Amino acid sequence: MDTQIQLLMGNEAIGRGLIEAGCQVAAAYPGTPSTEILQAIIDRQNQAVEPLHVEWSVNEKIAFEVALAAAYTGKRSVAVMKQVGLNVAADPFMRTAYLGVKGGMLTIVADDPGPHSSQNEQDTRLFCLQGRVPVIDPASPAEAKALIEPAYQLSEKYELNIVLRPTTRICHSRQNVSLAAPQILERRSAFEKNPTRWAATPAFLPALHRSLNEKLEKIAVEPDWQPRLTPGDTSQPRTALVASGIVYANLVDLLDELGLTGAVDLYQVLMPYPLNPEFCRELREKYDRILVLEETYPVIELQLAHPGARGKQDGTVPREGELTPDVIHQVLAAFLDLEHPGEIPGARRGQRPSLCPGCPHRSAFYSIKKCFPKGIFPSDIGCYTLGMNLGAVSTVHCMGACISQGAGFYQSYRQDGADFPTIVVTIGDSTFFHSGIPALVNAVVQQARIIVVILDNATTAMTGGQPVPHMGVAAGGRKTKAIAIEPLVKASGVEFLETCDPYNHERFETLLKQANNHIRKNDGGVAVLISRHGCIMDPAVRKAQERTRITILDTCIGCEKCTGAFECPALTMDREKEVAVVDQDRCIGCGTCIHVCPVGAIVKEDPA
Repeated sequence: MDTQIQLLMGNEAIGRGLIEAGCQVAAAYPGTPSTEILQAIIDRQNQAVEPLHVEWSVNEKIAFEVALAAAYTGKRSVAVMKQVGLNVAADPFMRTAYLGVKGGMLTIVADDPGPHSSQNEQDTRLFCLQGRVPVIDPASPAEAKALIEPAYQLSEKYELNIVLRPTTRICHSRQNVSLAAPQILERRSAFEKNPTRWAATPAFLPALHRSLNEKLEKIAVEPDWQPRLTPGDTSQPRTALVASGIVYANLVDLLDELGLTGAVDLYQVLMPYPLNPEFCRELREKYDRILVLEETYPVIELQLAHPGARGKQDGTVPREGELTPDVIHQVLAAFLDLEHPGEIPGARRGQRPSLCPGCPHRSAFYSIKKCFPKGIFPSDIGCYTLGMNLGAVSTVHCMGACISQGAGFYQSYRQDGADFPTIVVTIGDSTFFHSGIPALVNAVVQQARIIVVILDNATTAMTGGQPVPHMGVAAGGRKTKAIAIEPLVKASGVEFLETCDPYNHERFETLLKQANNHIRKNDGGVAVLISRHGCIMDPAVRKAQERTRITILDTCIGCEKCTGAFECPALTMDREKEVAVVDQDRCIGCGTCIHVCPVGAIVKEDPA
């Protein structure tokens, strides 16, 4: 087969690279910037020449464990997640470093320097240093794909899980990428029982740890994974630049723009951990000054331990945020004594993000705030985080934390002996399955008096509409068993459980008040209300629901309740007339704003 070239997004390139390398089990939980990797595998599943199982797992820990077991059988597998998802998978991830694998296993962890869509700037390379797991740092979409096959070979040679760490700019950039024919590995599952390894008790762990250390020493000197030197012309003697990942690619472009290509020794670090000790010694002997450019933490810099190193530890390189070309230019100018490029222009602020017109979460949040204006509202990670715009989200921490935090708020206020504020937790359906169920069980057992509103829009909306367990659809549209939410809630010991469409404001608010009465009864406990209405980004949902064309009467008093407290993007204020107006192009005709207007000025338009 002749080599083909395609323009691919980084995540698409990685997905294709996994298929070409003969990966047979791929599991993931969606999270920007990693989501499209598994979707790319799903979209190209017919290109695989080996049997291929692909799944959207309930959470990252489960995705890792599914891929791990497949690697125990000798097949190639992958677990895909974003950097904070690695926290969820940390328990099996850390132990796997000791126990290892048989077939090749990659864990692809997409980091988000900036961050653009995450709750922190966590650096997976530092996590790997702690966990004693080799990590590879590609500099471009094409390189990310090209490194997959050799990464699998490295994994199989040393029987270790290997981490590939693309970042947002690699995941979502596009580049011409070479395609090759998928490998035919013809592997059959062959799990060899070895309890002293696969079920290792503490007595066996020191020996496994010793073996891991020996493997890491050998990996560090693998010739194919050594830092790559582009030598300078000696005009900058005893000076070097060391970079990895997308920062290296940006640095190469910048040096070219400045006419400095080949003027200074430049190293690309492919594998930030483990670094070759000889490389570290060589840099200490050859160079007096080194600039280390890496995102986000000083992982390479710490291992180099170079007395003349400049980087994040001494503040030469910013300790937070992306190393964009503008930032690199400023750092490089100071290090090489070049003309200062000037201050970095401030980021232009656009319109703040808002829930979509017709989003059922908006109606739920509005009712919650209306019923409990002095309440405490723990929430979670998802598009419903934007409930903060409506004043109905007080805290957002990490996946599933909202229920536990809600219970913690209650226990703290209960100690004071006085009446406690109404605590309304909001959690999405996908997040509920991800990590909400154990928290709900704990809240019931600990007799927390909280209201939990499960925002069920029948999809994982924030990351592009991946399937959720209660819809009976698996990756790629395959039909599967539907796991209903209600029986899980009941099995958790919840006695008050109701379901309502939040478009029905009156009934929804009645149920919220009943839930509040329940948690305040002598024998009360956790109350759960399922807010159920499909995501309006789903064309089938929009087609199925009635469309109400609305208009605003002259009786509008310009109170801005519909544009402020309700914040529907289809409603704006005419500042000259001080009245609300409807953008019919953006309005989806849900009619939920009719309930919001205090003077009844928002009405259904009479049919012509």
